[in-house]
Amino acid sequence: MSHASNADGPDCEPDWKKRMSRQEMQTIRKAARDERTVKEKFWEALKRLARGLPFTEDLVAAYYCAFDPATDFKVKATLLGALAYFVLPIDVIPDALPLIGFTDDAAVLALALKTVGDAITKAHRDKARDTLKA
Repeated sequence: MSHASNADGPDCEPDWKKRMSRQEMQTIRKAARDERTVKEKFWEALKRLARGLPFTEDLVAAYYCAFDPATDFKVKATLLGALAYFVLPIDVIPDALPLIGFTDDAAVLALALKTVGDAITKAHRDKARDTLKA
């Protein structure tokens, strides 16, 4: 997924490398607390639901990027927030609803990928594909 460059031109830093606001920092702190929950519940939730989800490969690639030690902290926090939304039971649209239950999860993931998608490497995507084949 391609990340659009900012209005200042292609030579400027990506948005995820810019200084963060207080609100962004609070979001990052929450995502860091959610890291343990994501690690504990991600695979369980994925196994239960994933094979039928159209965004499964992106979800798994985001997981591998979020837990890659080389990933920038802001990227990690953004992805952990999206992954936590996927695994936590509180949801805007309950996942049990047929057809529409995962639309909010997909929207949250799509927003996270639009924001930090360039940080998800080919290696993350390859590992996701390999994991889903197993």
